[in-house]
Amino acid sequence: MRRTRHRIAGLALLALVSAVSARAQSPTPAPPVSIEDATAPLVTPSPVPEGPVAVPEPTEKALRYYHSGIVFWLVDIAWGLLIPCLFLFTGFSARLRTFAARLGRRWFLTVALYLVLFALLGFAIDFPLSYYEEFVRQHAYGMSNQTFGKWMGDALKALGVGIVVNVLFGWIPFFFLKKTPGRWWLYTGILSVPFFCLALLVGPLWIAPLFNDFGPMKDKALESQILSLADRAGIEGGRVFEVNKSVDTKAVNAYVTGLGATKRIVLWDTIIAKLEPRELLTVMGHEMGHYVLGHVRNYIALGSVTVLLAFYIAHRLAGGLIRRFGRTFGFDQLSDVAALPLLLLLTNLVPLAITPLFLAFSRYQEHEGDRFSLEITHDNHALATAFVKLQQENLGVPRPHPLLVIFRSSHPPLGERIDFANAYRPWETGAPQRYTPLFKVRP
Repeated sequence: MRRTRHRIAGLALLALVSAVSARAQSPTPAPPVSIEDATAPLVTPSPVPEGPVAVPEPTEKALRYYHSGIVFWLVDIAWGLLIPCLFLFTGFSARLRTFAARLGRRWFLTVALYLVLFALLGFAIDFPLSYYEEFVRQHAYGMSNQTFGKWMGDALKALGVGIVVNVLFGWIPFFFLKKTPGRWWLYTGILSVPFFCLALLVGPLWIAPLFNDFGPMKDKALESQILSLADRAGIEGGRVFEVNKSVDTKAVNAYVTGLGATKRIVLWDTIIAKLEPRELLTVMGHEMGHYVLGHVRNYIALGSVTVLLAFYIAHRLAGGLIRRFGRTFGFDQLSDVAALPLLLLLTNLVPLAITPLFLAFSRYQEHEGDRFSLEITHDNHALATAFVKLQQENLGVPRPHPLLVIFRSSHPPLGERIDFANAYRPWETGAPQRYTPLFKVRP
């Protein structure tokens, strides 16, 4: 379940962790292309002149999906604030801690049991809304292929992973709250950096394969072109994986992930089936741009600063709230594990407050990923038509309301991306290109 997974990730270090992905597709491989220099396009351009790609109007179904998505977005925000409040103001969190203490007796076991019970209760509370939003709604709009058994199995796996993560790491903030109450926010925030890096290392190898089958690409000619593009982008030693996502969804996606030995290029089988080879290569160029330009590193840095600020705000505000409502809450110290809902509530305020800034930063990086793709492929038409297909397959609206872009969109509107793909051609006029110095020159 999406909300359950997000809450579980937050429990690990009481932080919100975001992931940004993209898209792609292909049936017939194009012939391999030799690269003579760093400015020559990797993809063979079409022999037929190709004009600008028009931005299609959204379908009626896409508009319904868009408007219902706004409602669920608001519901999810309210739900994420309401549930911690209910745990606090009913005194249930304190009773849950007392129950855990009776079973665990020792401090660590008490904290671990509380975290497990909190995760299980959160799963149960989230279940009806998650089921409707992620299963019923997706099937109603023709976006999902999942059986209920697969969806439920994935939700239980996510719960299991979250419980393990909670037991391994969730005690850390409470340890520092107990040992150094004046500096707990600093030490916990600093530890979030290696935690995020560890998640990037472990996730591709051990977590993602729990939910879908990762295997080698079936189209070896297309795989060769992707690896050639990766080599030119300076990504060496990466492996290409094809994921059996068609059992879950009809949406399309592709991404580059991992660090060091876990570095990998991942394509959903849906994207391979729905995009032409040229379109797929431009999408992969975008994803490789994220990797080469250090966007993952940037997200870790921004996320770590956000977590540190969130912990500091919680540190400053929690004392006053406990003094005022402590009798209602059933605890008088933030180091009490029963204060977890209060920490979740307070640490969520900072991400909510800086959402426009974070999303603006994300949109900028996505835009630069598009620029990187165009400069390494010079295939404007293919990137634009790929975006058109993404809009159609993912029921997108090309030009959403500006306020929704500011507060909800991690990517530029598809209409703007298509316009940019049509217009950005500095190589035709001899104008400087931003990223070509990064490309590997072949002899």
